[in-house]
Amino acid sequence: MPEPLPHIALILLGGTITMTRDDSGGIAPTLTAEALLQAVPGLSDAARVTPQSPFRIPGASLTLPHLAQVVQVATQAVADGASGVIVVQGTDTIEETAFVLDCLWHHPEPLIVTGAMRGPEAAGADGPANLLAAAIAAASPALRNAGVLVVLNDTVHAAATVAKSHTGSCAAFTSRHGGPVAEVWEGAVQVLSLPPRKARHLTLSPDADIPPVALFKPGLGEDARLLTALPGLGYAGVVVEGMGAGHTAAWLSDPLAALAAQMPVILCSRTGDGPVFRRTYGFTGSEIDLIGRGLIPAGRLPAIKARLLLQLLLAAGADRDAVAAAFGA
Repeated sequence: MPEPLPHIALILLGGTITMTRDDSGGIAPTLTAEALLQAVPGLSDAARVTPQSPFRIPGASLTLPHLAQVVQVATQAVADGASGVIVVQGTDTIEETAFVLDCLWHHPEPLIVTGAMRGPEAAGADGPANLLAAAIAAASPALRNAGVLVVLNDTVHAAATVAKSHTGSCAAFTSRHGGPVAEVWEGAVQVLSLPPRKARHLTLSPDADIPPVALFKPGLGEDARLLTALPGLGYAGVVVEGMGAGHTAAWLSDPLAALAAQMPVILCSRTGDGPVFRRTYGFTGSEIDLIGRGLIPAGRLPAIKARLLLQLLLAAGADRDAVAAAFGA
């Protein structure tokens, strides 16, 4: 007697994968979860997929409360016996949403985030292949306890390191700091390098109050007017996307120190790879100077993910010491 197929829950939020051409001349969401699943060759041989769609929102309009709701739905799915969960959404924010979900996902079952770079009516539409690969990954015992993973183009990425690196290519998603963790070939997951998961043990209610955190990316010659305005605008924290190894112009050091005395200020690098340094450069505006003035280095975490982690920490009531410990872990 054949083994029963694994049960996979699918949570559809929207995205290019659901979009067909409408009267505007562009593409817009039209397809249901059931229609998407029917268009995937071989899916019925890989898993028994049960879909639901708690809401339909473009990826760029998702918020932390939306993701908290997704975690609730996914948690109920595994409690009901699902071997894994697939979240389908617009790819614009997958690198951010996957990271947040990974911070909030505390189950051994894989939670896979996927989508499509091309609509279903486009030549070479990638949605069906991505859904099949996501189902195979969600059902794979090799990915249990790996947390939240992103699967597109037959490639499996860790939530902490995945990045969208191209506006339109089907190979848009890449992994920083070491490459992807696995690939999907011939109906199975082939693990390449699966590092230990950095569990963050955070929680978030869909009705939680989310403290606002600013993202400041200073360019050449940038002045301090945006920085000095932040406290009056009600911000609870700031992420600074510094140059190089974590540097800013010398004239921003004092305003940043003043902010760090009032709220957590996280220091990242805009380079896209490598860590924020801690003890190499000593000029005014260097990492030694800024850390000495109270800024918290983010390690290898990019600014867009550091901002979300800081929001989750502040929503949980973390003080500055707890924030520093979380970014240093």
